[in-house]
Amino acid sequence: MARKRVSVTIDPRLCKKCGICVEFCPKDVLGPGRDGVPAVLSPESCTACRLCELRCPDFAILVEEAEDGERT
Repeated sequence: MARKRVSVTIDPRLCKKCGICVEFCPKDVLGPGRDGVPAVLSPESCTACRLCELRCPDFAILVEEAEDGERT
């Protein structure tokens, strides 16, 4: 069975630095970053639950899944 990889991208141009994504992440993948824009601190812990993406009021977060060998 192929393992899924997860990519979390935060667009700093869209992010208003509210921190909702950090608060909702159950695996602490996201955390405070430079200039208040959240950072992906632990991408290997991401389960692709998409809570960050769904809760972001600015649509600044994109969560993508790929099988090993595929590009994200």
